[in-house]
Amino acid sequence: MRLIPSSRGGALWRFALGAAIVVAFTATTTAVAGLLEIKQIVSYLNETPALKNVPVKLPAPGDPQTILVIGSDHRAGTSYNSANTDTMMLIRLNASSSTINLLSIPRDLQVQLPDGMSKLNAAYSEGGPKLLIDTLKQQVFPGLAVNHIVDVNFGGFEDLVNAIGCVYTDVDHRYYNNTLQTDYSSIDIQPGYQKLCGPQALEFVRFRHTDSDIVRNARQQDFIRWAKDQYSVNQLISNRGKLLKIFGAHVQTDHSLHTSDGLINLFNLVLNADGHGIKQIPFPAAFLPCPVTAAGQTPCYVVPTSTVAEQAAFEAFMTPTVPSAPSSSAARHKRKPTKLSDAGLIADASDGRDQAIALGERTLPVYYPKLIADGSQYCASLTGNCDELPNLDSDYAGAYPRAYEIHGQDGAVYPAYRMTLVINAALGEYYGVQGTAWRHPPILDDINGTRRVEGKLLDLYQSGAHISLVAWRTTQGTYWISNTLIDTLSNSEMIAIAASLTRHR
Repeated sequence: MRLIPSSRGGALWRFALGAAIVVAFTATTTAVAGLLEIKQIVSYLNETPALKNVPVKLPAPGDPQTILVIGSDHRAGTSYNSANTDTMMLIRLNASSSTINLLSIPRDLQVQLPDGMSKLNAAYSEGGPKLLIDTLKQQVFPGLAVNHIVDVNFGGFEDLVNAIGCVYTDVDHRYYNNTLQTDYSSIDIQPGYQKLCGPQALEFVRFRHTDSDIVRNARQQDFIRWAKDQYSVNQLISNRGKLLKIFGAHVQTDHSLHTSDGLINLFNLVLNADGHGIKQIPFPAAFLPCPVTAAGQTPCYVVPTSTVAEQAAFEAFMTPTVPSAPSSSAARHKRKPTKLSDAGLIADASDGRDQAIALGERTLPVYYPKLIADGSQYCASLTGNCDELPNLDSDYAGAYPRAYEIHGQDGAVYPAYRMTLVINAALGEYYGVQGTAWRHPPILDDINGTRRVEGKLLDLYQSGAHISLVAWRTTQGTYWISNTLIDTLSNSEMIAIAASLTRHR
């Protein structure tokens, strides 16, 4: 399970961003519940009509609640026939839990619909939120009771991302697609830590051209952490009117959330959860083969690895987390030096040096790791080993490795570079080496622990039991190793790779 520690208030708004729904219902309302009259909030929400005939079960005051969040291109008042949903997430609020639980459901999950076998997202286009909820309850999670539903369209996502000042994003590899060459949406994003605004942010979280539902879900979940690291409650409060207006124009909810009683009931539960961490429960997914036959491409379905695993994921989602005793910052820094383990790694200093040379002269000292994961290799623009067809080689020029500048929150411009390594491109398994002269980028705000290895004091950043990032600071720059979106590298591998960082010249 991926556990995201909490650092700032605002509760649900953190995962709303990463789930392709940016600052969804409780995103804005959490921070403004005590600042605006409930009736004023209702008036904002009434700008878009409530969803009708959705099978939600209203909870008693104080009871735990399950919220279904949908990210779609549906516009209120139009038919669902041509609508698409890229995001389906369940959120669990429980006053007895120290975490807010979140479970993403693959859009390609195989289900039986009135028109035959299909993907779960087809339930939305065939019958809207009602058929989607009924299908989830009957075929995916027996015992599921949805208390509220929030349907946010993609236009709302872009507007809300822009309203919070965009999001600094740790882009794992080159994202490029030209709609003139494929049927997929256009995207043009270079690798490396950078600020993404509305359209690019939407393209990033929706991307699924060369990977899978599971990787996209992980990408959205990571986007959550990056967003919450840079947007404080004070900023949320100061922009509450603007955010609520955008929310009201782009979001549909069940009727209860258009009433004062329904809002107050949810507000009380959300406010009690303020400051809690977010526990992300992965869906146990397996991919069925989808070969091309004489009749054409067969559907690429996702199925659960087993009924038992699927039910176990649901039970983990519903189960409150018992708080654990926190360790002090002082205790973390007093830990003895850790002995370096190179298990699962290979020495590859020569390719690292080649990457550093390819970056050219930099005002920022360039470090590369002497150790990399066994079976992985550096992406290199000259050899085109990470190019994706039908794109041209020229589309990747300067991307692998990439030398560029980051525009910081303070208005300053910082030199930066990114080296990208690939384990399995088909599975979206890219990890990276990031360097920048920016001393305090938002992604490094919330340290989970430290280790002193090979004379380096390494800062560790975790997603549950997995280390997602390891950072090291010098007097001239900040450097980090980013895990793959699905945390392929083990904790010991992440630490050892970071500890092996070596300066070029």
